[in-house]
Amino acid sequence: MGPGDSAEQAIAAAEAHGAHNYHPLPVVIASAEGSWMTDVGGRRYLDLLAGYSALNFGHRNPRLIEAAKAQLDRVTLTSRAFHHDRFGAFCSELAELCGMEMVLPMNTGAEAVETAVKTARKWGYRIKGVPDGRARIIVAGNNFHGRTTTLISFSTDPEARAQHGPFTPGFSIVPYGDLAAMAKTLDAAPEETVAVLLEPIQGEAGVVVPPPGYLSGVRRLTLERNVLFIADEIQSGLGRTGTTFACEHEGVVPDAYVLGKALGGGVVPVSAVVSSREVLGVHRPGEHGSTFGGSPLACAVALEVIAMVRTGEFQRRSAALGELLHQELGLLLGKGVQEVRGRGLWAGVDIHPSRGTGRQISERLMDRGVLVKDTHGSTIRIAPPLVISQEDLEWALGQLEAVLAE
Repeated sequence: MGPGDSAEQAIAAAEAHGAHNYHPLPVVIASAEGSWMTDVGGRRYLDLLAGYSALNFGHRNPRLIEAAKAQLDRVTLTSRAFHHDRFGAFCSELAELCGMEMVLPMNTGAEAVETAVKTARKWGYRIKGVPDGRARIIVAGNNFHGRTTTLISFSTDPEARAQHGPFTPGFSIVPYGDLAAMAKTLDAAPEETVAVLLEPIQGEAGVVVPPPGYLSGVRRLTLERNVLFIADEIQSGLGRTGTTFACEHEGVVPDAYVLGKALGGGVVPVSAVVSSREVLGVHRPGEHGSTFGGSPLACAVALEVIAMVRTGEFQRRSAALGELLHQELGLLLGKGVQEVRGRGLWAGVDIHPSRGTGRQISERLMDRGVLVKDTHGSTIRIAPPLVISQEDLEWALGQLEAVLAE
């Protein structure tokens, strides 16, 4: 099985030999460019998911592909047993972009969140003076930070947790957006609490934006109690919401950013924890690492991503087209849409049950050449590449309107 197979053959092979941990739409992609993907039969589809924000800069962005090709001709991997000539530049430039001092690179987003958890605990023991084994981290309900055993230990999603225990202790869960609950939980054990870990906008939950003042309130509470505020910007960061980081909408600078997805430009997995020297300085040789983390290939691609983000072009596009997106989606309220949430080129759209489930709407949009993905039954997520044209975005929204009217 391989290139040239029909969609039916490819799907049958996947069903027969691939573990069923995903339920993809029945489309088989063979190539892609910009905001468009083409299936094995030659039909084109407009991508309104962008790899859950991993493809912020579009499929096969020429700058990123050129950076990867150039590095492929030099060296792709050394492991961190040796220095290489792209690592220092990557760390310094990413730290500068974030207004931070140090970078700890990994590969996947889940690895980066795991790194943030380990870092916060180590900071608690070595800097704050928390008794060994007592460190506690506060998270929000309906979070999505990854699917490792530790990360699902503080998930509230039954599907993520079922039959995966026993779970890792040391986490407290509070309702997202509830500042009073956050304060109460912080004050329940202030000497043992080392961090608050939040998504500035919850992606998997349905693109949930917290109430105004929530992030700045969390920042104030954590500063007052000597607790780290860690922002998981894996989906929301690097231009998705109209700013470089979603925290900027409330003027908040966390103690650490967790980055991934778009940092690798949709080319290679690249993730990182970016923080101060005090926080990331707690790590010592041999205590944490990754063979592929910070590889020459990863650094080469990420350096080009950083250069592109610095131009501000993608943030401006997200803000401008995001205004159009939310304006047009707002016109569908009461016409098959119950609620719209989001910021920038990112929206969660709750579908009225009379029009079908989120999965059914996604399949009907696929039939019209538009690809989105459902979540939590009744919601579809819209997150196109930031390079999408206004014309293409308006066409896709027209297809959604037509589907809802069927």
